[in-house]
Parts: sequence; C-alpha cells; structure tokens
Amino acid sequence: MLIYGVDHFTFQDVLEIIKHPKKAKLDKKSKQQIINSYQNVQRIVKSDKTVYGINTGFGPLCETKISEEETAKLQENLIISHSVGVGKPIAKEISKIMMVSKIHALSKGFSGISLQVVERLILMVEKDIIPVVPEQGSVGASGDLAPLAHMVLPLLGLGKVWDGDAIVETSTALQKHHLEPLQLQAKEGLALINGTQFILAHAIKGLEKFEYLLNLADLAAAFSIEAYQGSASPFKKELHEIRPYKGSKLVAKRMLKFLKNSENLEYHENCGRVQDPYSMRCVPQVHGASRNAFEHLKEMAETELNSVTDNPIVISDEEAISGGNFHGQLMAMPLDYATLAVAELGNISDRRSYLLLEGKYGLPKLLIESSGLNSGFMIPQYTTAALVTENKTLCFPASADSVPTSLGQEDHVSMGSISGRKFNQVLGNLENILAIELMFAAQGLEFRRPLKSTRIIEENYQILRAKVKKLEDDRLIGEDILTIADMVRNREFKVEI
Repeated sequence: MLIYGVDHFTFQDVLEIIKHPKKAKLDKKSKQQIINSYQNVQRIVKSDKTVYGINTGFGPLCETKISEEETAKLQENLIISHSVGVGKPIAKEISKIMMVSKIHALSKGFSGISLQVVERLILMVEKDIIPVVPEQGSVGASGDLAPLAHMVLPLLGLGKVWDGDAIVETSTALQKHHLEPLQLQAKEGLALINGTQFILAHAIKGLEKFEYLLNLADLAAAFSIEAYQGSASPFKKELHEIRPYKGSKLVAKRMLKFLKNSENLEYHENCGRVQDPYSMRCVPQVHGASRNAFEHLKEMAETELNSVTDNPIVISDEEAISGGNFHGQLMAMPLDYATLAVAELGNISDRRSYLLLEGKYGLPKLLIESSGLNSGFMIPQYTTAALVTENKTLCFPASADSVPTSLGQEDHVSMGSISGRKFNQVLGNLENILAIELMFAAQGLEFRRPLKSTRIIEENYQILRAKVKKLEDDRLIGEDILTIADMVRNREFKVEI
C-alpha cells in the first residue's frame, strides 16, 4: 500500500495506481499534514496580512485585496476563468495520471487545501470519474494552468468527464454516483491549478513507452544483424569498458546475449567482410545514448512527482512564500532531450531497414525473390523515411522558446506542456518504425534457412509469424505493418534476456 504525501512514488507506482486506485490512500500522518496546512491558511484569512492568492487577486491583479467574504467566489472564478484549453482531449489515462500526481503533491501539506477536496479527488480516481482535459493551452509557467483548471472543474460540478470511453457532462456523472459539487475556500483553487501535473503526466506515460521501446530497439537491431549476417564483435565487453558509458555498456551486454551461439552468425565468421555499417556496428553507442537520456528523464520526473509545485507555499500560519516552484523548465528541458533520444532510435532503425533491402550478402533486392513483378518491401521504407523526418521536425526544443503572458508578470515560460506532447508523438512514430524493421528482419531470416538464429530471436520470429506470414508476392503489407505495430503497443515481443 502506498501513502499519498508520505511515500516516495516512482513513475511505475503512479501507473500501478491508475490501474488499481485502492493501492494508494491517505493515512493518519498524511491527513494531518493536509489539515495543518489548511488551518494555517484559515488563520491567514482571518488576520490582517496580505498574502498572494489567499486574499489577493492573481497574476497582474496580485495587489488587489479580496475580502474574507469574497474568498470562496474568488477561487471559483479562478477555476472557471482558467478553463480555456483547446484541441482534442488528452488520453483518459493521462488525465488520470495528472490526478494521482496532483493528489500526491497536495497531500504533502504545503498547499493549504482542505481534506475534503483531496478526498474528493481520490474518490473520483477510485470511481473512474476522470475529467476531460484539452491538449492545448498551457505554457508551462505557473504550472499547467488551463489543463489543471479543466481537471478540477468537476469539483464544482462543471465541465465534462469520461464515462468509460464516452464523454458526459459532469452533472450526469455526479448524479450517477450521488455526489454534490464542492465549494472551494481560500487558496484552494490556486493550489489546484498551480503545478506541473500536465507536463509530468506526459513524462510518466512517455517513460513507460520509452522503457519498452529501448528494449525493443535492441531486439530489432539484433534481428536485423541476424538477417544481414553481421558481426557481434563490436559488442564485446572489452571495447565498452574503455569508454564506459552506462547506457552503451548495458546495450552491448544485451546485444551479446541476443546473438550468443547463433548458427547464422557463426556460418559466415570467415567470410572476409571487414566491418558492418554504423547502424549495426554502433548500436551500443547510439542506443546507449538514448538510454542515458531515459535515465535522466526518469530521475527528473520522479523528483517532480515527489515535489510541491503550486504557489504560494504555505510554510506556517506566519509564512506563505510566493516563489516559482510551478515553473516547468526543470521538466521541459529533460523532455526535449528525451524526445531527441527517441527520434535517434528511429533514425538508426530506418538505416538498418534500408540495409536489408540492398540485396547484399545473400539477401534478394527488396527482400523478395521475384522483384520487378513485385515491389516487395520497397515502399514500407518510404514510411520509415517519412516518420523519421516527421520526428526530426518534432525535435525542435519547445523549452528554447518563451512568450510573455499575464501582462508581463509571467515574463518567462517553459512551454513544457508542448515538450511533453511532442515526446509522446515521437514515441508513437517510433512504434511504427520498429514494427517495420521487425517485419524486414523476419523476412530476411527466411533467406538464411536452414541456419538457425539464437533462441530469443527464433522465439520472437515465431511470435511475429503467428500473425504475419512471409511475403511471397505483393499483398496489402500495410495491414501487416498495422498488425505488428499493435503487437508492439501490446508488448507481445519478448525483449528481456
């Protein structure tokens, strides 16, 4: 059991909670943290102190004092006025990750929010009342204001929520579960919409995909090397101990395991070929660099997940600090770096696919015996070429830009929400690129028979061939690509060794 606000959550913990919400709860300690912070805010409200966001307006209106009687209306107005996102809804799963991440941050007891509000958010997660959040509108500065405002609209009985795969009015969902809207109090609206949970949710979902695709990219490379009858020598431990990057050492070790005792590679050991092209020879260096980026993003995301990112931070009834913990730059830059790392996995995969089409070393041109009459696998490589170029255009770092907002009060913003969205787009493209490489490599192995590959390669070959047969003559191989891509998304390939 995980305790909100107390335990150190990993990104895998969050993914587990969204599948099984009752694996996380509030305990006596976390509840007391929330209550203490809430009481601190109430004392500030009743005092004659002026504290940003508690008894003042927001942004450029920070010097406008709000009376105690108007504080509740102020918080409601804040949520409503900031719910201005546009575009398609983000995936329901990402909305749910946002909620879990927000609950964990609020439960640390520095946000001044009531226990009632936190418990309502937990109840919504448990009952699968998940807000519909538009994908565009955040600049990642005061956190993700617009997306988070949409996320908490249902607390007020407003907005829309997911009902299974359908979208319904919040009022309909609340009636179904016999719930009433809440009335927010001082600081609560600001605590709910200040934060980086939109950026963070995209990072967490992306990390899950990235981790699997790193392993799949190694498998695809080994598959291609088998089909090409390349060499395993570039993966020897001695080579990587003298340039000891963590990522490349791990990839080299995995590649040796994938290729160990291959009949296919042993058959041509003395063939006279001196060395393989870079896309095969440099797999540890290129895939390894991407693994290093994964580790960096994971570290940053888990730091963010276990942080308080709203504003102001309520330290005590004497002190509420107006700072910049909501600023998304700390996540935006690692996300941009990770996007580049994912794109590079696609670049090198496309090059390996191309090598298999050239008709060298016993493979027929375009991986089909009757080329000419048949185009074989010529055109799927056009698809990978298009996808890797699309990924390159998505690699421009959103965090390199900043557009002032809030009448200049928010004069430097991170654009981290865009970084997170692009990261997941590039990951989606990589799924298709690797699916095509696996299709090519499996076809290449057909021309190496009766020689056998390694156990793990042969096992994955059988997994693929159970759904996609060898290409003898032209057919709708676009359907084959979709089938293999679904297998990638469903994690049907065995990538652990």
